[in-house]
Amino acid sequence: MPGRLDLLSASPHNAETRLAALRDPITPVADFYVRSNFPTPTIGSDEHELEVVAAGSTARFSLASLRDLAPPVRRTVTLECAGNGRTLLDPLPEGTPWTLGATGTATFTGIPLAAVLPDDLADATELVFTGADRGRRDGWGEIPFQRSLPLAALDTDAPPLLAWEMNHEPLRPEHGAPLRLVVPGWYAVASVKWLVRVETSAQPFEGYFQSDRYRYLRPDGSVTPVTRMRVRSLLLEVGGAAVGEGQTPVVRAGTTRLHGIAWSGHGPVGRVDVSIDGGDSWVAAHLEPPETTDAFVRVFWNAAVELRQGDVEVVVRAGDTAGRVQPLEPWSNELGYGNNVVHRVELRVE
Repeated sequence: MPGRLDLLSASPHNAETRLAALRDPITPVADFYVRSNFPTPTIGSDEHELEVVAAGSTARFSLASLRDLAPPVRRTVTLECAGNGRTLLDPLPEGTPWTLGATGTATFTGIPLAAVLPDDLADATELVFTGADRGRRDGWGEIPFQRSLPLAALDTDAPPLLAWEMNHEPLRPEHGAPLRLVVPGWYAVASVKWLVRVETSAQPFEGYFQSDRYRYLRPDGSVTPVTRMRVRSLLLEVGGAAVGEGQTPVVRAGTTRLHGIAWSGHGPVGRVDVSIDGGDSWVAAHLEPPETTDAFVRVFWNAAVELRQGDVEVVVRAGDTAGRVQPLEPWSNELGYGNNVVHRVELRVE
């Protein structure tokens, strides 16, 4: 497979980005992780039609008419699969076995979702989005991929986008061509690919991917929906040595520079702390200035530490301005979503 991806399944197509690719300011499309629940549909741009059912009326838009509907906007967004970090849980839950590479940052081009909606949405409380991908699920028969968003998600500093380009080129089939939804700050399950229908609803949507999957089922019996991305940081480079290449990084003793990224769907990253003694003590990393004013984009960080010879465990922990901090232990839930446990990396220091 081209690019820095590890294939997890061919159909449905699921592939994970290698951590080395996340050091790029923008993740190349060929390296961007792929998440699919059903086989990838093939839809030509000329034949695509988006149906919008709202306020008692139905409107249909071709891709060309969407381009003419409003001035195009570009938004850089960090996306993350809700299952990222699943393999760090013990016992391993069912589901795609993501390690830490089910994330990426891309620039999407499109128009605001609000451009296809009437000003008066009457009694609606949610929007339901339907993709062209479909398949069978036990107890449900054949179904399309569907998810909903509360109307409040439209009224934010980074509202949802109807996108037809990714990194300044037309969307590729595996990334939702010809049209997808992009919801900044939310786990990427909300960013429905191969989008064919938007419909208002006055009642909570209870489809399979809303009520059966993408929910936190906690050991205490509580059930809450998967919504915004939980704060996370990753260590990507130690003294010039890449992390996550299948072997323990080997570095020289002395002052060593650490590099990584951090993000959150609840607000800007406020701090990243680094430990070189397994979490017994911490030092603050330096947050590099953001390259964009777009909200919900990962930031780069770096820290200088003194490493002594021997085996060292580096631990990285981020906190956001909303007061959320990565947990030191895995965040257990039955389906393995949102596990944003601190990143631990073993080093050999010579």
